[in-house]
Amino acid sequence: MIEKREFYIDGQWVAPQAARDYQVIDPATEDPCAVISLGDQADTDAAVAAAKAALPGWRATDPAERIAAVERIAKIYDERADEMAQAISLEMGAPIDLARRNQCGAGAYHIANFIDAAKEFDWVHPLGDGTPGAMISYEAVGVVGLITPWNWPMNQVTLKVIPAILAGCTMVLKPSEEAPLSSLLFAEIVDAAGLPKGVFNLVNGDGLGVGTQLSTHPDVEMISFTGSTRAGRAISKAAADTLKRVTLELGGKGANLVFADADDDAVARGVRHCFQNSGQSCNAPTRMLVERGAYDRAVEIARKTAEETQVASPREAGKHIGPVINKAQFDKIQGLIETGIAEGATLLAGGPGRPEHLNRGFYVRPTVFADCTPEMTIMNEEIFGPVLSIMPFDSEEQAVEVANATPYGLTNYVQSGDGARRNRLARALRSGMVEMNGQDRGKGAPFGGVGASGRAREGGRWGIEEFCDVKSISGWAE
Repeated sequence: MIEKREFYIDGQWVAPQAARDYQVIDPATEDPCAVISLGDQADTDAAVAAAKAALPGWRATDPAERIAAVERIAKIYDERADEMAQAISLEMGAPIDLARRNQCGAGAYHIANFIDAAKEFDWVHPLGDGTPGAMISYEAVGVVGLITPWNWPMNQVTLKVIPAILAGCTMVLKPSEEAPLSSLLFAEIVDAAGLPKGVFNLVNGDGLGVGTQLSTHPDVEMISFTGSTRAGRAISKAAADTLKRVTLELGGKGANLVFADADDDAVARGVRHCFQNSGQSCNAPTRMLVERGAYDRAVEIARKTAEETQVASPREAGKHIGPVINKAQFDKIQGLIETGIAEGATLLAGGPGRPEHLNRGFYVRPTVFADCTPEMTIMNEEIFGPVLSIMPFDSEEQAVEVANATPYGLTNYVQSGDGARRNRLARALRSGMVEMNGQDRGKGAPFGGVGASGRAREGGRWGIEEFCDVKSISGWAE
């Protein structure tokens, strides 16, 4: 049993001020794998006080010094990459190859992109031609609270901690209590990088406890949260009295529009993307809308792809999917699969229960429904598991209407060989991101959505700007 009860506050590991043990459950076995502590108000106050004390000095540092600190973090992160992958695999069930390549790799990718963006960032610059002496300055927001989820731990931690450091903010990180081990390792990495004490602090806790304490704390000037839309609403309300900046990266219900002229791999690629990370991605393409002329073939490809998707222990090497995070999530997914059947969707693959060869662990059968209709529950609720819903469409206009008929707006997808059509759809789809023909978003592109998906913009220069206030200055000496 791993024991990690301490918090990282003011440059040192400290015991919680009151004992509140919490067991971390290994989703592959359903057994406890670690014990952490949940913080209380006194721990949160101590962390915020440390960040507040460190703020004037860190905010005043030269940006080059902050970049150098992040470069040290990047080097140590790379040196401890396998430890990080093992921690993520254990705490949230990512298969070890996925944990090494995608989960841990996402952190390294974002750190590198932020370093590049910071080196090009123009912290103080003229407002524009014809406005002599008018300048714009980007300055640190202040003390920030960072609340991160369990599904992509290092992806989200690095998307918040690294730009906050680069902007000159000081911070308190509250990782998910469901998957805290990777963040505790990340705190060790930051400590080894030698940042001034108080710049980075970590307190474990749950949303109702430390999460609410950070959201309401008068000395925290910004909350950056990634998680459920329900929790995002609660955080916004909690933060309102202190007039904090709140940035939210929330849920999604992505539509994948597949046209008859799409490439041969479009459908299988969409299924694999939906199932990646056991379906636990807010930007997963969980609604596949297929042009009617290609529908029958698409349904067959989707069925075959789902049946070929292996489910196995996260300890095993290979391109399989692992368990979902916990029993509550497992039960929710099972209920939604049952609802899909009850509401008349055609079950093509998977279905209720665990895969036949697994009788322990929170494993879900890769599931595909066909003949879905827009009003079905599985077409509207974020399932957050390996469940895909497919329906046909007859026109481009109908596809856009169905795709946009959701309160969410994170990522939509288009598969078509017609460039003019792709460009039209990229503008017509209501979402913060549109990915087409399997092409990844560009290096340093912002990640974020609209509507019930929140309006954060994380990554690259946009991610740094999130942690800055913009100051307008006149009378600047030339």
